[in-house]
Amino acid sequence: MDSVEEEVPSGEGEMEELVRPSSTNVPASVNEHPPSHFSGMVRQKAYVFDGFGNYFNKDWDLGEGEGKEFCWYHVELPKVRQKCSQSAQHLIDVLCPPLKLQDILSLASNGPFCGHVDGALVFRVNSPGPISSSFTFRLAARITEKSVITVSLGRVPRLGFSPVGQSLLSEIPSVENPSNYKRGSTKRSGIVIKEHVLEFLLTMNHSEEADNPVPKSISNLVVHVIDTHVDHLEDVVTKLEMELETVELELDRGGFALKKEMLDDRRFPKMHLNLQRLLQVIAHGEQVFPRVKEKCLSKSWFLSKDINLLDELIGRLRRLKENVGFLANRVTAIQAGLDSWQSEQINKKLYYLSFLSIVFLPLSVITGVFGMNVGGVPWTMQNNPEVKDGFFKVMVLCVAMLLLVLLCFLFPILYSHMMAWYKKRFLRRTWSHNRRSCRRTIGIQERSCCPRID
Repeated sequence: MDSVEEEVPSGEGEMEELVRPSSTNVPASVNEHPPSHFSGMVRQKAYVFDGFGNYFNKDWDLGEGEGKEFCWYHVELPKVRQKCSQSAQHLIDVLCPPLKLQDILSLASNGPFCGHVDGALVFRVNSPGPISSSFTFRLAARITEKSVITVSLGRVPRLGFSPVGQSLLSEIPSVENPSNYKRGSTKRSGIVIKEHVLEFLLTMNHSEEADNPVPKSISNLVVHVIDTHVDHLEDVVTKLEMELETVELELDRGGFALKKEMLDDRRFPKMHLNLQRLLQVIAHGEQVFPRVKEKCLSKSWFLSKDINLLDELIGRLRRLKENVGFLANRVTAIQAGLDSWQSEQINKKLYYLSFLSIVFLPLSVITGVFGMNVGGVPWTMQNNPEVKDGFFKVMVLCVAMLLLVLLCFLFPILYSHMMAWYKKRFLRRTWSHNRRSCRRTIGIQERSCCPRID
C-alpha cells in the first residue's frame, strides 16, 4: 500500500502536492524562468495551449500565441505582511516589459474594476485589508485574444491543471487498519488516506473539479480562472461553517471556564469581522463579473456557452452571499447569548454584594454613631454637664442633613405634582369662568329676543 502521509497540505489549505505532476506533454527544461530581484518570493507559471485540449509549460517571455495557440501567464504574490506598493514592485519586476505602468496599476490597485486598458480587457477583485490575512483575496486578469495574464494573492486551489487519472481523487482509497498488521494479513490494493488528509479533503466542496479540463479557448480559460476563485471562496465559507458548528458543540458541553475564555479571546467578534470581509469580497465579485460578461459579449473570440457559464458563476456568488449572511446572523446570536450569560454572572455578583451591604450597613451605622468624639454618648458614662448635649446636637444635625438629601431626591417628584395640581386648578377656574360667561350671554340674548309688553 502506498502512503500519502508526505502529501499533507500545508500553509493555507494548499493541495499542490496532492495532485501528481504529469510526465507527459511537459518538457523538463522549458519551465525555467529568468531570475528576478524578488527571486523566491513571487511564483511564476507560464503555459501554452494548442486549442485541442493539450498544454505545455513555456518560457516566461509574455509573448502571444500563434494560430490556435494561446498563452497563460500567472503570477502568485507572496501572502506576507507588506504594502500595496511592494506588490506593485513585484509585478513590475516580472511583467515589465512589455506591460506599462498603467497595466501594473490596473492589476495591483485595491477595489473592484473592469474595463479596457491599452486595448486589453482588465478586471480585478482585490479586497483591501491586511495581505497576510486568510480573508483577504486578490485576483486580477489582463485578457487579450491570444494571451491571459493573471495575478493572485497566495495560492488558489485547483487553479493549475493535471491530466485525467493523475489526481489523488481518481485513485482507489484504502483505510489503514492496525489490526491487519498484527494478524499478518495480506495488503489491500489502494492508497492509504490518513485521517488529517481526509479531514482536509472534506472541507472542499468541489473535489469533482480537481481534475480540471484543459481549456481549448481563451474564453474557457477566463471561465476557469473565475470558477476557481468562486470555489476558493466557497471552501473558505465551508471551513468557517464547520468551525462554527464545532464551537457551538463546545459551548453546549462546556461550562464557565470555556465561556469565559471565548469572551476574553473575542472569538466571535473576530469571526464576525472575517465574515464581513468575505461579504466585501463577494460584493466585489457581484460588481465586476456581470460587467466582464457584458464586455465579453462584444468579443468574437468569447464563446456563447462560456457566457452562460459566467451567468452560473454570478448566481453562485449571490447564493454564497446569502449563506455568509446566515453565518453572520448565527455568530451574532451566539455572541448575544454569551453577552446575556455574562450579564447574568455580573448580576449574581452584584446581588451577593448587595446582600453583604445589607448585613454590614447597620453595623457600620452603629459603629459610626457610637464612635463620634462628642460628649453625651449613651452608655459611655460621659456625664460632664458642659458636653452632655453634644451627642443630641450631632444627631439633630444628621437628621437635618438626611431630610435635606431626601428633599433633593424628592423635589422633582413634588415639583411635578405641584405643577399638575396648579394646571388642574387653573383649568377648573377657567372652565368655571367660561361657563358663567356663557350663561350671561345666553340670558342677554333671551331678553333681547322676548317682545316687550306695555
